[in-house]
Amino acid sequence: MDYKTIFISDVHLGSRGCKAELLTNFLKCNTAETIYLLGDIVDAWKAQQNKWCWRQSHTEVVRQILKHAKRGTEVIWIAGNHDEFLRPLIPYDLTFGRVKIANQWVHVGLDGRRYLLIHGDLFDGITRIAPWLAWLGDKAYDVLLELNTKYNWWRHRLGFGYWSFSKFLKQRVKRAMDFMFKFEQTLANYCQKRHFDGVICGHIHKPEIKLIGDIIYMNDGDWVESCTALVEDYSGTFAIVEWHTIQDPKPQQPTQDVDTTTYST
Repeated sequence: MDYKTIFISDVHLGSRGCKAELLTNFLKCNTAETIYLLGDIVDAWKAQQNKWCWRQSHTEVVRQILKHAKRGTEVIWIAGNHDEFLRPLIPYDLTFGRVKIANQWVHVGLDGRRYLLIHGDLFDGITRIAPWLAWLGDKAYDVLLELNTKYNWWRHRLGFGYWSFSKFLKQRVKRAMDFMFKFEQTLANYCQKRHFDGVICGHIHKPEIKLIGDIIYMNDGDWVESCTALVEDYSGTFAIVEWHTIQDPKPQQPTQDVDTTTYST
């Protein structure tokens, strides 16, 4: 499928939870004029914790991104908290294989609206106020993913389908934290003050498209559990695309599970 714009974040290359094979397949099956990587593409935290896990499939993701860039796609990488090692390099206007690096960006959609593009960590009360608490949560999440793998092995043996305990728990924890720190509302207020029409971000791993007052809030999800991307088609419509199975890279009509939540003029 050919899109005007694709938005991807929270891939966490270098971590065990990264669904690199699915993302590689998504990148093979879909093209765009512009691809935005909205942070946490590489999980440098894992290297700091001596839990670095880089597989061949992770290298394939990088190759696919660079292949898009080489073919003329504009690729812009917005730094996140897990790949914040990029932030000191941003003032020097460096590029990696034709991939531009930035802290934030402004995207003008086909609908004529101006969208602020950021990862979102600077608006997350947990990361901004207590970085150690975010690190502790990251450690706990690793344990949950490991338990979830073993749990689903037994479910499979008993004839039951896959169920994500870590996602179930994380969504509820995040809801509580979002209530406390008002992540989405804070972003909306900021965009309103800076006269943006909307914001597109990642960070909280919760794909969503909704209105907050007059501000259009869009989150592209992640490639650890949700396996989602935000796309803008040539009619100006935004949609969340779910990608849970490997598909033919060159199908006549690619089969995609598209979230029913869309936004257009």
